[in-house]
Amino acid sequence: MFRSLVSPAIIRPLTANKVAAIRPFSTAFVQRQAVSNVSDGKSYEHIIVETKGKVGLITLNRPKALNALCSDLFTEVNEALRNFDGDNNIGAMVITGSKKAFAAGADIKEMKDNTFVDTYRTNFLGHWAEMTQIKKPILGAVNGYALGGGCELAMMCDIIYAGEKAVFGQPEIKLGVIPGAGGTQRLVKAVGKSKAMEMVLTGSVNLNAQEALNLGLVSKVVPIDDLVEETLKTASIIANMSQPSVQMGKEAINQSFEVPLSAGLRWERILFQSLFGTADQKEGMNAFAEKRAATFTNK
Repeated sequence: MFRSLVSPAIIRPLTANKVAAIRPFSTAFVQRQAVSNVSDGKSYEHIIVETKGKVGLITLNRPKALNALCSDLFTEVNEALRNFDGDNNIGAMVITGSKKAFAAGADIKEMKDNTFVDTYRTNFLGHWAEMTQIKKPILGAVNGYALGGGCELAMMCDIIYAGEKAVFGQPEIKLGVIPGAGGTQRLVKAVGKSKAMEMVLTGSVNLNAQEALNLGLVSKVVPIDDLVEETLKTASIIANMSQPSVQMGKEAINQSFEVPLSAGLRWERILFQSLFGTADQKEGMNAFAEKRAATFTNK
C-alpha cells in the first residue's frame, strides 16, 4: 500500500543476498515520457494513455516518485479504465509503469497526517477498488518495484506478467500499519496463507519474479525490454476473441473467489448456457466445424 524507503531490508527478494543495481531509464523510456499524455482530447497529469490496436495501454507516469500511488493518480487510472471499458473498439487493457518501478507503493506524504476519523469518513483508499468493477480484462506488466500499493494494484489486474527484475512485497508493517487495498486478502489467495503472513508481518520478505511465478502470483516472466510488448500481444489475443465470452469468463473466474464451489459451478453453467444465445457462439462453432478461422462480431 505504501511507497517505502528503498533499502536492502525492504526490497531484498528471498533468494538475493544483496540488492541488485538499479538500471537507469532506457533512452526509449525517456523519449516516451516526452510524449504528451493525452488520449481522445483528455489530458492526464500522472498517467500516459495510449491505444494499441484493440488494446488500451495505461502507463503510470510519476518517475521522480517511483510511480507512488497518490489519490489523483488512481482517480485518473479509474477514469481511463472506464473510458476503455465503454469503447467498443477496445477489448482489453494493460497497466504498466517504468523499467525501474511499476509502483513503489502509495504516497506516504499524502497520508501521513490522516486521522482515523478522516480515513473512515472519506473511505480512504476505497476508490482504488473501482477498477475491479471493470468488465474487460486488465493485464499488469510489472517491471521493477511493485511494493505495498504497487503490489496491490498488480493483484487487482486479471493477469500479471513480470519483468525479470520485478520485486513484489507488502512492507506496510514497517510504517506501523497493514496493507489497506487488498494486500491481506488477494495475496493469500495467490501465494497461500503462510507466505502471505510472512510477507505482511515481517515487511521485509519479498518475492522476485521467478518466486512470484513459482507461487502463482504472476503468469509469466519476460525479459525487461520485452515485457510491455509481450503483455500487449496477449492482450491483443484476448481483445480479438468474442467479447461477451471474454467478459463472462472473467466474471465466472472472479466469482470463484466470492462464493462456495456449488454456487460458482451453477453460475458458470448459467453463463455458459447463455452464450448459446449469441451470434458469436454460432460463428465460433460453425467455423470449427468448417475448419476455418472464426470472425467474431461481439454479438
